[in-house]
Amino acid sequence: MRERAKELKAATGRENDAAANEQAIAKLPDDERELAERIRAIVVAAAPHLDPKTYYGFPAWARDGKVVCFFKPKSKFKVRYSTFEFDTAATLDDGEVWATAFAVHNGMTAADADMLGALVTKAAG
Repeated sequence: MRERAKELKAATGRENDAAANEQAIAKLPDDERELAERIRAIVVAAAPHLDPKTYYGFPAWARDGKVVCFFKPKSKFKVRYSTFEFDTAATLDDGEVWATAFAVHNGMTAADADMLGALVTKAAG
């Protein structure tokens, strides 16, 4: 919650948000930083209109100030895998059930990246 309070206080402009996104990625352990940079490249290619920011200290991308997607590193919760997740602003609705989170590893293939890119494009509206 402290990180979220810092984010709200620091939200004085997109430059601050973009810098916070960069810092959130830069402070990750090497393996997670590489994965977060790959996720960032996927998001930027699929939806360049999304604004980088942070969400509870995680690298995130937003539309009109509302988080669409974010990267949650495994080291934060000491779990087995990192996740790439979509928040409620994402327009992924598909029938009555759809996925909003994906486990991601450094061994992600080009096909995996393409699938995530297609979801980001859909989610970004």
